[in-house]
Amino acid sequence: MSKKATTKKKDEKKAKTTKANNIVKMPTLIQAIDKVAEEARDSKFSDEFFLSVAPELGLLTDAYHITERQAALFCICLLCGPYRIDFNDFARHLDVSNICVLSFAQDIDELVRRRLLRFRDAKEKDTFDVPQAVIKCLKRNEAYELPKRTGLNSFQFFEALDEMINDLENDSVSPSDLFLDIKQLMKDNSDIDFVKQFEAQNISRRDNWLLLLWMTNRLINHDDNDFRFGEFEDIYEYSSDYQKARAELRSGEHVLMKANLIEHKTEDGLANTSRIGLTDHAKQTLLSEFKIANREENVSNLLKHADLQEKKLFYNDNMQDNVAEIEALLSPKKYSEIVERMKKSGFRQGFACLFYGAAGTGKTETVYQLARHTGRDIMMVDVPQIKSKWVGDSEKNIKAVFDRYREAVKRCKQAPILLFNEADAIFGVRKNGAENAVDKMENTIQNIILQEMEQLQGILIATTNLECNLDSAFERRFLYKLRFERPDAEIRAKIWQSMIKGLRKNDALSLAEQFDMSGGQIENVARKHTINNILFGRTKKLVDTLAEYCKNEKLEPKQLPRIGFN
Repeated sequence: MSKKATTKKKDEKKAKTTKANNIVKMPTLIQAIDKVAEEARDSKFSDEFFLSVAPELGLLTDAYHITERQAALFCICLLCGPYRIDFNDFARHLDVSNICVLSFAQDIDELVRRRLLRFRDAKEKDTFDVPQAVIKCLKRNEAYELPKRTGLNSFQFFEALDEMINDLENDSVSPSDLFLDIKQLMKDNSDIDFVKQFEAQNISRRDNWLLLLWMTNRLINHDDNDFRFGEFEDIYEYSSDYQKARAELRSGEHVLMKANLIEHKTEDGLANTSRIGLTDHAKQTLLSEFKIANREENVSNLLKHADLQEKKLFYNDNMQDNVAEIEALLSPKKYSEIVERMKKSGFRQGFACLFYGAAGTGKTETVYQLARHTGRDIMMVDVPQIKSKWVGDSEKNIKAVFDRYREAVKRCKQAPILLFNEADAIFGVRKNGAENAVDKMENTIQNIILQEMEQLQGILIATTNLECNLDSAFERRFLYKLRFERPDAEIRAKIWQSMIKGLRKNDALSLAEQFDMSGGQIENVARKHTINNILFGRTKKLVDTLAEYCKNEKLEPKQLPRIGFN
């Protein structure tokens, strides 16, 4: 081997040895912290101190992304703590006055923001701990880093949000710090639908911003949407701000209530001003991907006016005028004009109508034709679904009906018709002194409906065959009450002719006089006639065949068994 090659090999070996020695000599995080903390004793944070521990401070500032002074304070906290450290510990350790250590407050705040410290009471900010997560990392010679909070999905976002709010509730962070942290979390995950919808609300005040976030977090992570005052007091920096918000929430004047994002909870159909929750509008707008708003029963169906078939209806003269008046009211141009005038005059702008009378007299079909002629969709309420077998769900269901209707009124070009068919099932007479769960539920449902009718913004139509079963409180709330009577012979003849093609006027009148039937019953006969024509061909004796159908339309009266002795 040449002399040059030998020299090169010695140099490489020396370099490797030097590198290995440097690695060995590089202090661990714990060693660096220990040296800085010990050198800081009685140092008064002099320039000489910072020079003497420059390598160790460099290691810590690079590892934790903090300043040299923050790194030194962090080391002192670990030495004097790691729990229940206060500013007096700094004064004693550094041999400085209690006044001097007040200048460390901003550094401590930043260490808390970096989660290297946590306040024992975020409002007082005078004592703090080193979190367990930081200590666990040190045992592995690893620097603690804030959890990665970018690129989260919606569920991960709310998991991170829950952790942040827990820190607030444990007095580890202040409301102002929490606000900044969540703002950053939202900025880092701005593509999440919830973040987009939340920011779109343009909530200006920090307290209101935090309150709405706090409530959405409780609903998603804890399945809770019923809050009493005092539960959310922590989100307010000052007691005076909380007291003001509480008064606004009680009175219903809170800005989030005016925005239809939160509301009073109800008991027995009446608002409880000491409890609040998110509205269905808030759940549908902010939390649509979680499908929170669809947990209630499917208690209403929307019928499009364009899908309703045209049908000619016949009324007596007086009823014809009444229906024409309702149709004029519901025409788009007149309706808008009337609503505006009612508003200026201080009257309620909602219109509630009651269609009552015997079965088959055209009540429901009249609603369909009114909707078709005026271009209004119908929100048909499924009354049996309202009455859930689960105690408490019925009240939620009826509230959901009106909440959805309000949303539909805002969304649709023409306010739809809210239709309660066979309404006597839930508009019945309220029971005095109700004690069992079913009676209480019935009364609660009726109270809710009465309250909603008072503040109705739209069109409600209820139909019933049993108007005698209606509570008098409901009667007073219907602006229009139309009685549908069984058609007389002349009207029945017109119905016969409209439903049976080719039926002569005299034959139609004969059938009308012979059989006192409602329009619905005549329609049943017409349908049966059409079906039999398809199955067996046209009959030669049309009137006789129809008369036979009419006889079979009505059920024979039941014979009750005789009870007793001969």
